[in-house]
Amino acid sequence: MTPFDLSAATARRALAGVSDTGGLDDAAAIDRYARAIWSGVSEPGDGVVGTLVATLGATESLARAADPTLRIEGVTARELEQARRRWHPRLHATAVSDSLSIARVRGVRLLTPDDVHWPAQVDDLGRHAPLSLWVRGAVSVLPSPHPSVAIVGARASTGYGDHIAMELAAELSGGGIPVVSGAAYGIDGAAHRAALRVGGRTVALLAGGVERAYPTGHTGLIDDIARAGAVVSEVPCGSTPTKWRFLQRNRLIAALSDATIVVEAGWRSGSLNTAHHALDLGRGLGAVPGPVTSPASAGAHQLLRAGHAHCITSADDVRELLGLSPTATPPPTDGRLATDAAMRVRDALSTRSWRDASDIARRSGMARIEVEALLGMLHLGGEIERGTGGWRRATAAARG
Repeated sequence: MTPFDLSAATARRALAGVSDTGGLDDAAAIDRYARAIWSGVSEPGDGVVGTLVATLGATESLARAADPTLRIEGVTARELEQARRRWHPRLHATAVSDSLSIARVRGVRLLTPDDVHWPAQVDDLGRHAPLSLWVRGAVSVLPSPHPSVAIVGARASTGYGDHIAMELAAELSGGGIPVVSGAAYGIDGAAHRAALRVGGRTVALLAGGVERAYPTGHTGLIDDIARAGAVVSEVPCGSTPTKWRFLQRNRLIAALSDATIVVEAGWRSGSLNTAHHALDLGRGLGAVPGPVTSPASAGAHQLLRAGHAHCITSADDVRELLGLSPTATPPPTDGRLATDAAMRVRDALSTRSWRDASDIARRSGMARIEVEALLGMLHLGGEIERGTGGWRRATAAARG
């Protein structure tokens, strides 16, 4: 028994202005309404709900949610009982009505899997896939045939991290590849802003309702994203962000993207959670090397050391990860080495004398922050070694 009126008339009336039900038969309209209800009753990624809906459909599973005799293959009686206790406090029609009213006023669109704009890639999450999505902005961005890339990283990012995130986002989105991120401070915000500045498409995944900006300091940015791209959440309007919802939001960032790039991440960064979701989904994963002394890059370096992530030093590296052709000029094929930033750092190093980053920057004619990033990349590749006196080229013995 359910407190919700699941008639076709009620469903169409409740979804008016939020979802177009004109072309749906009664059963499909009710299913869409039931999914909207489930998004407020259950927490994101609830596998019990996912299994129930996959087995019974959204409407019947909602109608039988409180039935103690219900049994579903793949879900134990204990799991069902625990789930009912979670759902029970939220089985109120008023809360659903309020969230739909907010969505209607704020121009938020409800998407369900039968919608033409539904991003089918999120279905790869299986029983933990979202039952519906709430979107503020252009829903047509989500099912784009073009590959998309997630750019994520530390909230407490460094100037180096912001710079790299902006370069990657600008070049990729400017080339037609949508950039996905979480609208947080730091790397997320830098990536979104860069995409917007070049007129590219960008998508922000929020842990709370899409009608309210979080963090509030990014209100203007999130409004800009909604105008030029899309702001998305799987929780209804009026929902507040929680730690659990942030973690579950990360799985959507990974699922919505063909590859995830970690620009900076500390040892306990939420970006590593996104990275592991990308690995679980079989998506591409890349990490940007940073200064080896920077705590903000410790997590990214761990992904590289473990062999989980591809080393990303440019937008072309990301395109290669996506299976696309690079746009940069290829290196000479006559045996000459390319004159690039990494070579300038190599030339500034000695095989005998140790040199610190400031000395290397002076000798190479580069900014210290760029030198530190390249030193980290060369160190990871075994080309240079670090000592108490600074850096030097690795000897043959050190390279093994």
